[in-house]
Amino acid sequence: MNYKMIFYTLGQLFKIEAFFLLFPFIVSLCYKENTWYAFLIPIISLLTIGFLLSFDKPKNKVIYAKEGFVITGISWLFMSLFGTLPFIISQEIPNFANAFFETVSGFTTTGASILKNVEELSKGMLFWRSLTHWIGGMGVLVFMMAILSTTDARSLNVMKAESTGPQVAKLVSKVRTTARILYSIYIVLTIIEIVLLLCGGMPFFDSLVHSFGTAGTGGYGIYKDSIGHYQQAGYTHALYFEIVITVFMFLFGVNFNIFFLILVGNIKDIFKNRELIGYFSIVVGSIIIVSLNLYFSGNALYHNIGQAVRDSSFQVVSTITTTGFSTADYTNWPALSQCIIIFLMFVGASAGSTGGGIKVSRVILLIKSFFSEIKNMLHPKSVTVITLDGKPVEEQVIKGVNVFFIIYMIILATITFVISIDGFDLLTNFTASLSCLSNVGPGFGLVGPNGNFSIYSSFSKMILSLTMLAGRLELFPILLLFYPKTWKNY
Repeated sequence: MNYKMIFYTLGQLFKIEAFFLLFPFIVSLCYKENTWYAFLIPIISLLTIGFLLSFDKPKNKVIYAKEGFVITGISWLFMSLFGTLPFIISQEIPNFANAFFETVSGFTTTGASILKNVEELSKGMLFWRSLTHWIGGMGVLVFMMAILSTTDARSLNVMKAESTGPQVAKLVSKVRTTARILYSIYIVLTIIEIVLLLCGGMPFFDSLVHSFGTAGTGGYGIYKDSIGHYQQAGYTHALYFEIVITVFMFLFGVNFNIFFLILVGNIKDIFKNRELIGYFSIVVGSIIIVSLNLYFSGNALYHNIGQAVRDSSFQVVSTITTTGFSTADYTNWPALSQCIIIFLMFVGASAGSTGGGIKVSRVILLIKSFFSEIKNMLHPKSVTVITLDGKPVEEQVIKGVNVFFIIYMIILATITFVISIDGFDLLTNFTASLSCLSNVGPGFGLVGPNGNFSIYSSFSKMILSLTMLAGRLELFPILLLFYPKTWKNY
């Protein structure tokens, strides 16, 4: 284990987190809030520790797969711990378990909250909550690779450990260049959304935080009724806001490789991408089914098809991209629509996006693997090759997808069982676990769009916090931290 490289990387990470904390610090000063010191103290602490850890550059800078997983897991854990300090120092969230849950939920782009009245937070804290979404969406280690001088030997395994999906490939020959391309696309899309929301008349602060939440597919709102606030408050352009946010939630749920193909003019390959076709088909199909189900259900709220399409479109895209914004309480929808929402919580967005869940590409490979196994049972001597986008998928990747799904379901069942000690109903516990593991945000029952996670004990909140980290990092970087052999040298 290359411990010196692990400490050095942590030092660089702390300096970057201190840089990001400058923004809510400035916001607090601009709004003349007396909580500015709650950001200044962590900034000084992070810079001090960061410089101490990264002062002596290690001679051996190579990061193998094991170090890549460990660096990723530890980095996200410590990043979350330091991220809780503003909430605790300011006493706006004085309880550690609550502050840690809220921070982890932000960085992992889950959006689950323990706050009963989010509007009571200061502007600086609201900005920090939403900024954690933006930081965690693309990944802070990818950001570090984009701005710092790194070599492929010490970067690719970290990038693989932090990025989402069954396969991670470089867009270009250099890892650093790939990271810069990804973040450039990420920043440009975020800026475009901010401008479009401003054009519709949304306040500047609201435009910033909601764009951060959309980009990171996190969904932290600054009002109790989330994006539905603008409709309830009678904003003239409430529908425009919903359309813009819906479109950008969908875009941030797309594999960022697709945007790169658009930039280089390789349009033909986009229409051949099976994951994009599957993602689009699931979204459109779900919207149609839910809209019709709402319209014909006899619900007084949906006596016209326009409102049914409006609410179903927003909630379907918000759920499959695991953003978690809401404009309607889907826990009051018919059973069929609720089942679709739960299904979308499992599936999640595309690999290589900022969304969570199992990922559409894994679902496609799981289905293909199932039919391949059926075919082999009927024709034992046949040789079946599983393909994706016309290319054969390596056996190791198929095995990894199958193992991931099994572990995913085991963790889901285990967490549901563990948090049941708090005594809440099965639907609440199951969807709370699923929401945290898939990084969705709201669930059903007591943790629905109109509820929150404050009902759980400190023990359950810590368990759910680790679950969110495991879900965001695709299980293994967090699981390996608790595996004794990870820390042994061979």
